[in-house]
Order: sequence, then structure tokens, then C-alpha cells
Amino acid sequence: KSVKKGFDFTLMVAGESGLGKSTLVNSLFLTDLYKDRKLLNAEERITQTVEITKHTVDIEEKGVKLKLTIVDTPGFGDAIDNTECWKSVADYIDQQFEQYFRDESGLNRKNIQDNRVHCCLYFISPFGHGLRPLDVEFMKALHEKVNIVPVLAKADTLTPTEVQKKKIKIREEIEQYGIKIYQFPDCDSDEDEEFKQQDLELKESIPFAVIGSNTVVEAKGKRVRGRLYPWGIVEVENSAHCDFVKLRNMLVRTHMQDLKDVTRETHYENYRAQCIQSMTRMVVKERNRNKLTRESGTDFPIPMGPAVSESETEKLIREKDEEVQHEKNKPVLQLGAGFSQKFQYDFKI
Repeated sequence: KSVKKGFDFTLMVAGESGLGKSTLVNSLFLTDLYKDRKLLNAEERITQTVEITKHTVDIEEKGVKLKLTIVDTPGFGDAIDNTECWKSVADYIDQQFEQYFRDESGLNRKNIQDNRVHCCLYFISPFGHGLRPLDVEFMKALHEKVNIVPVLAKADTLTPTEVQKKKIKIREEIEQYGIKIYQFPDCDSDEDEEFKQQDLELKESIPFAVIGSNTVVEAKGKRVRGRLYPWGIVEVENSAHCDFVKLRNMLVRTHMQDLKDVTRETHYENYRAQCIQSMTRMVVKERNRNKLTRESGTDFPIPMGPAVSESETEKLIREKDEEVQHEKNKPVLQLGAGFSQKFQYDFKI
């Protein structure tokens, strides 16, 4: 039934302009999502505010449909003063959680549209010594809301030695600043050695060193996607040149379901628990005020919230509390990384 209906996946890309976000997205999914976009000059970019744009592309392979939504953040990090430039991104993620929470609490729960952000590719500049303050601030502000997968942009501007040094430096700083990036699930003990090795290589690839290109060039008699330089050709899909293939396989094939599971079971549940607590406090506060009003005979001005009666609110809170308790009492079934591989979505792009 799920295969017939298809799957939804929402991917956010964030990072300053000029790091190849649009090119990489087009390379990953063989699309041209930004053909109508107007390119801004330097003066326009530094005055532009951060906005959120969405693009949807449908992918189908062997009868399995994937509705992919790309969420872009043009204007991020381009201003002279980038204080809290991540706030509009965080607000957007919260808005999707809020909409899902409302739909989930409504009467028609069968056809809920899931627009929650399942993964955020954060682009790190190759021109520096590790993470910048803005990188740290952004990831720390969002790591409790979304699965962050850091990528090292424009890896073809670095030598292989420089790439490895920067990867080690960035991983050390991520740990140093307490940033919680997406954690790949551990392998089961009974997994074969080849799969364990692939999983280890995936973890050691963080941040993924990526190159994007939609240009087809000729290399050793074969036509490949890549970039032609005076000293040679950089192939996008050559694992010896970059981590493009690893990133694509991780996103679309092996770890898509785990990214969705972590979004649902961790990030969304945290948001939902906060909502329930907030609603509970609102009801208690309103009861106390009503009690004081009855006892003193004085009318206190009570701030009006959404048009929901107290009985409906209490009923909703009780239902949500029961759901949370039910989830806590469920026996936990441990599924290793092999689960994602066995039930992967085999989209060949």
C-alpha cells in the first residue's frame, strides 16, 4: 500500500551564496530546479533578507514514486550583519511541525500531508580553517529541530590532503562545540563485513566533500558529469574525487527511512511534548484566573488564545498524554542499519 501511494521526503539546503547549493541539488536529482531564478549582484545580496523557497520534483523508479521537496534558503549568511539570520529557517521548521500537529489532532487523520523537514544539508565553505562562528551558531540553533548533515562545499578547490585535514578539523570542532549532527545508526553484529565497512566509510566521510556539475565532459573515452580544468578532469561520480555518490546513496537509498524515523520519533516528538506542556500551563492558568474571578468578583483581563473551548483543550491534552504514555510502554524493537539497506528505496538517478 505504501509503495503504491509513494513516499514523501523533504530536504533543506542551507549555507551562504556561492557554495554550489543549487548546482549540487540539480546534480543529485538530475533536475533544473533553479532555471527561472534571478541572480543577484553583490549589493543586492547583502541587503536581501533570508527567505524560504520550495521546489517539488517527482521521481519514479520501478513503479515506486518519491515526491521530493527541496527547501532552499536564499539570502542566508549574505548580509553584513548576520545576527540571528538562522531564525527564519528555525521558524519555518517549527511551522511545519505546528501544521502537522494540527492535522494530527484533527478529525481527518488519514490523508495528512507531511511537510516536515527530514534532513538539512549544511554547506561549509572550503575557504577557511574549519567552522566559522555563523556555522556554529546555525547548527546549534537547529540541531534539536532537524537532522543536520554537514557537507564540505566545492571540494575540487582543495587537494586530497587538504580535504582530509579539513574533515578532521570540522569533526573535532563539531564535537568541541557540542553540535548534534545526524548520527548514522550502528550496524548489527550479524551484518556482513562488507556492509560494516561501507557503514564505517560513510561515518568517516563526514562532512561529505562534494562537487556539483551538470556538464557532461569526455574522460578516457567515456562521457561523464564533471568539470574540465587545464590540469585534468574532476568527475562528480568518481568516489576517488569526491563523496558525491556516498551522499546521494545515503539520502535517496540507504538512510532515507532512518532520517524520517528520527524526525518523527525525536525532533517532532520533542516539539509535540512542548506544545502539550504549553497547552497544559494555559489551561491551569485560565482555571486559576477564573477561580480568582469567582472568589473576588473582579473581572481580570485574560489574553485570548485560539478559539478553542476549555473542554476541547482538556480533551486534546488527555488524548495526547495517552498517546505519549502508549508510545513509552511499547516494547522497543532494535533495528540496525541493515534494516535501511534491506528495505531501501532503490531509486536510480
